[in-house]
Amino acid sequence: MTGPSTRPPLAGITVVDFSELLPGPFFTQALAEMGARVIKIERPPHGDNARRLGAGGFAAVNRGKESLLVDMKDEAQRAQVRQLVVSADILVESYRPGVMARLGMDFASLQADCPHLIYVSLSGYGQSGPWAHLPGHDINYLAAAGVLAVSGEAGGPPSLGAGLPVADLCGAMYALSSTLAALFQRESTGLGQHLDVALADCALHWMNPRLGTYREGGAETLEAQREVTLVKPAYGAFACLDGRHLSIAALEDHFWQRLCEAIDLAPFDGEAYRSFKRRKPHAQAINQRIADAVKDRDADALFELLSRHDVPVAPVVEPSGLAALPQFATRDKFEAGDNLPLVRFPVPLAGMSEGVLGPVPALGSARV
Repeated sequence: MTGPSTRPPLAGITVVDFSELLPGPFFTQALAEMGARVIKIERPPHGDNARRLGAGGFAAVNRGKESLLVDMKDEAQRAQVRQLVVSADILVESYRPGVMARLGMDFASLQADCPHLIYVSLSGYGQSGPWAHLPGHDINYLAAAGVLAVSGEAGGPPSLGAGLPVADLCGAMYALSSTLAALFQRESTGLGQHLDVALADCALHWMNPRLGTYREGGAETLEAQREVTLVKPAYGAFACLDGRHLSIAALEDHFWQRLCEAIDLAPFDGEAYRSFKRRKPHAQAINQRIADAVKDRDADALFELLSRHDVPVAPVVEPSGLAALPQFATRDKFEAGDNLPLVRFPVPLAGMSEGVLGPVPALGSARV
């Protein structure tokens, strides 16, 4: 990262943001962290519903933005926002298809006055298709994309496999990458475009590595697909003596051999189990053997031992311990904060702020 005189990557870019809750604001938060001016358009009387549903979550994805309270059904206020959009670079909206058209603020209605505008529609199922108007949340999009079916515990029902809203955040990142690509493309064409970002589509794209694996291995039934996805030898989180857990992922043959050298895994340490293909049918038994081998060991001591043997291992870190973890602390990944500080954008770019991005905007405090 260069000195303080370097301009942020998106300095001079203005974003008019109609999005609410999580996916859109998480996306535009990244734009703000890269130096864009983000003006958040909020509906009276309460603004973004996230302000009331969870102030902490709202703060995490709306720092450094500006807030403009607008009744879009009022013609005069709508005209004011339209003027703001004409001079902006990016418009973000997360309403169901048709809402912005009824307000005269859809891409087609704005294109003549704003040929340069990059218009991002972030929705559950996209702007077309039989489900386009269907309401949804993260679990619905994961279910539709096939992710939920292959999540959970082997032999159990489908269930959320991660403690994060995967589809929401996945869609936000596709929105970010697509918007940055559109900005780059505009440099040569001078034209903006409409980006139709569907959370279900984005989660579906993340299924490609799984689909390729299933196709190669002939895993055509859901049972076979869940077996491939969820059952892996020497792969899991294992409880230690002090109640903490270590994640171990000795999938490759050379890592497996090093794990066997570090701890006694007999009878699975012999020649018959040297290859992953031979270990795979015994995955549950091998994982049980690892669990038995580590349950009487201290987590820190075991982590040090396995690290020394070059085995893929990491402690299962609780959220309250993240900021103190030496790996992240050394890399300065957290903003200042006494309790559960927030995380900076993970990839430092020249000119990006090294301090706290800015306060959460007071409702309607923007002056434009």
